[in-house]
Amino acid sequence: MVATIVGGTIIWFALFLVQLPFYGWFDDHGHTWWLWTCLAGGGLGFIGIWYVRRRDAAIKRAEAAEAARVPGQSAAPSAD
Repeated sequence: MVATIVGGTIIWFALFLVQLPFYGWFDDHGHTWWLWTCLAGGGLGFIGIWYVRRRDAAIKRAEAAEAARVPGQSAAPSAD
């Protein structure tokens, strides 16, 4: 999952960088939003990378805690 998000983020930033030298043409034709869309996609991709990495780490911590739990012990504390 992380590789997919990283790959997409790289593609968005690459598209932004490839279009940047043609800013004048985009501006003349009213298409500067193309550049800013690519930049926004890259920026949101960074947020996605942060989120997915934290989520994966939380899942791994939960799996490790589950594996370390003694068999036969309930996951929730008793209400005694």
